Amino acid sequence: MTSIFRTAMGADFDRLHPRLQRRFSVGLAGGEACTGRGVMDRVWHGGAFVKPFLALGATRNILVPREGRQVPFVIENVPYADSFGRETVSFVRTFDLPGRPRRFDAQMVLGPRGDRVLDYLGTHQHLATDLHFTAEPDGSLLIRSGEHRFREGPVDVRVPELIGATAEVRESYDDATDRFRIRVRVVNRRFGPLFGYEGSFRATYTDVGRCGVRPGLRPVREEARA
Repeated sequence: MTSIFRTAMGADFDRLHPRLQRRFSVGLAGGEACTGRGVMDRVWHGGAFVKPFLALGATRNILVPREGRQVPFVIENVPYADSFGRETVSFVRTFDLPGRPRRFDAQMVLGPRGDRVLDYLGTHQHLATDLHFTAEPDGSLLIRSGEHRFREGPVDVRVPELIGATAEVRESYDDATDRFRIRVRVVNRRFGPLFGYEGSFRATYTDVGRCGVRPGLRPVREEARA
């Protein structure tokens, strides 16, 4: 049974910690969804100049415009077939920040050549980026983003580096505490760090065929262009 992540990583997938292998085996073939619940030790963003961009992105569940410490956190990884028939895995993160919860939504599909994962961001999938997955020597997972593309109607353009950003995600498994650990940094080449979070969580697995995809998890709009 092959997930989109195993397909994209090839033999490198087998170098991951066994708990990470299971977590990233979530897919239609396996029939499992994964829900992580834990605490982010810190949710942060860059200087004041970043806030308007984060606030704009937050209207479509892209990035998070608030900071906090010891923030309760949920991530929902649920596989389903999108409206174009592609196997998709949700990465919907909810941060229980002061005031109200904030969401950071992404949906992942296998790239056309099967050697990368395509990450659609937000409720309307207007932003898309290639993700490159690598197993580190200690069995942790490193994910780096490629260029971003903006799609809306006939518009299909590359987001310039000046206003774009690169994301780096490191996920590992801590055997001593029996928890996944995650660290995310989003950085602009010119302006520096924009947003990130770090913390830990435990994962549970459910049968997708029995539980289905809960209302509100899928995006409002789906983008066909890869």
